[in-house]
Amino acid sequence: MTRLRSLSANSPGRRANWKALGLSQEDMEKPKIAVVNSSSELAICYAHLDGIAKIVKEEIRKAGGVPFEVRTAAPSDFITGAGKSGSYILAGRDIIANDIEVQVEAAMLDGMICLTSCDKTPPGHLMAAARLNIPTILVIGGYQQAGEIDGDPVDVEDVWSGSVGERFGAKPKFPVADMAENAIRGPGVCAGMATANTMHCVVEALGMALPGHAPVRGNSPKMQDNARAAARRIVDMVGEQLLPRQILTEGAFRNAIATVLAVSGSINAIKHLQATAIEAESDIDIFTLWEEMSDVPVLSAVRPTGHVRIEQFEDAGGAMAVLKRLEDRIDTGALTCTGKTLGENLRGYVIPGPEVIHAVDDPVGEGPAIAILRGSFAETAVVRLGIRDGSRPEEFVGPARVFEDSMECLQAIEDGKVQPGDVVIARNQGLKGGPAMGGGASLVLFALDAAGLAKTTAFVTDGQLSGLCLKGLTVAEVSPEAATGGPIGKVRDGDVIRISVANRSIDIDVPAGEIRAREGLGYRNAASGYLGNFRQDVRDMSTGGVLLPEAE
Repeated sequence: MTRLRSLSANSPGRRANWKALGLSQEDMEKPKIAVVNSSSELAICYAHLDGIAKIVKEEIRKAGGVPFEVRTAAPSDFITGAGKSGSYILAGRDIIANDIEVQVEAAMLDGMICLTSCDKTPPGHLMAAARLNIPTILVIGGYQQAGEIDGDPVDVEDVWSGSVGERFGAKPKFPVADMAENAIRGPGVCAGMATANTMHCVVEALGMALPGHAPVRGNSPKMQDNARAAARRIVDMVGEQLLPRQILTEGAFRNAIATVLAVSGSINAIKHLQATAIEAESDIDIFTLWEEMSDVPVLSAVRPTGHVRIEQFEDAGGAMAVLKRLEDRIDTGALTCTGKTLGENLRGYVIPGPEVIHAVDDPVGEGPAIAILRGSFAETAVVRLGIRDGSRPEEFVGPARVFEDSMECLQAIEDGKVQPGDVVIARNQGLKGGPAMGGGASLVLFALDAAGLAKTTAFVTDGQLSGLCLKGLTVAEVSPEAATGGPIGKVRDGDVIRISVANRSIDIDVPAGEIRAREGLGYRNAASGYLGNFRQDVRDMSTGGVLLPEAE
């Protein structure tokens, strides 16, 4: 067995400290495993993780390892999105990766098991695993039980869309106050294929979680059993010295991309996958791979894409069933945390819900569910299409209606100043401009829908969108952003914008020389403290927005 890293670091001082914590002399020679826990009493997404951490630690001890629980930041969109226009949400992803480095790497622990839950913990854990490159396995934190009113399911998406819609005259299916009282009935992440469940599926598709674990009901017996299995496996992985960079290959990233496309997942997966690749010191270009995989059709219409509920998707086989359906289109030779290839994991697997997760030759909708656009308006931009049934426009030409922030845009919609045919642009919400993509672009999208404008306008922003957003023709994460001199910061009211999904293009009908000559905006939003540091250090969207020094 490969000599453990911690054995070379068992100095007398460390031994004295660990003995005082109750470790025996025998324990000193065992694998030291970090149990990375993002538990928080602030958000229901994380409220159950202390109990899961206890289960994991007990199982690690039984398997012959020594667990050390460490804590990280725990960003949650609905809770920590309240301050600074939501800027702390994405910024929290990189704090998580750094939290792990300064505890796990500094202590020279031998491996780690990460309890991964809300939107930013899965990518934060993947980034840390790729950076530290020590044996790592992720435990899927699970989704919350949604409620119901008069027998009709109600979840947090209904609460959010209903509350925004009321402001613009749309009547929610139930009173918002009643929905808020009933929408969440247990711990875990948002029900539906929003960013958290998308990333849970990504983790499994990458091979960084055990097969059959995503998605899963939060705190259920199945989730607890999954945690026990992962705890046993991480001890073996340390002995085998199976490292994340052996798993996070180009084939693994292709498998993850195919999975996101097949479930019409959140566009946020793109930047998180790119950031993970960067942390692995890989030259993989996720944006290019995304387009190469664009023929993958939609195989399951989970909310918000369709009407399949996340419970139905799990019972139908979840990510493992999707991968089985895609077996002929993905890299089944990719190594996984089981020590076996994806193909070996899938061998003999029978999909329990074929009517929920369709075959490739009988899809729910044609691909791609998410596309990358490029042109004179953006080096890259992302559009989520969902099921391409003609209900949303895919070609659009119209005059720009430019707003300097989301609140200004919301007010204009409420005042009736946004008209059919407009290309609504909300800027200053990028990685540096937000900063950290704060700014509430998602609210604009729900407002356009509530005002009856989602299908007659196009919405363009350099900000990010909630994974719950799937309405109209929406182009997000435009790069370069306004704050760094991109065309989105120089566009003026009336400039004609052309969007074509078929051509994968987004262009501005203004001569390139004139655009270059126009004065940019710079930073319009104040940022101090950590957000000021984030603004200074964050790299552009081609890196997924990582906080790394520029290459010399």
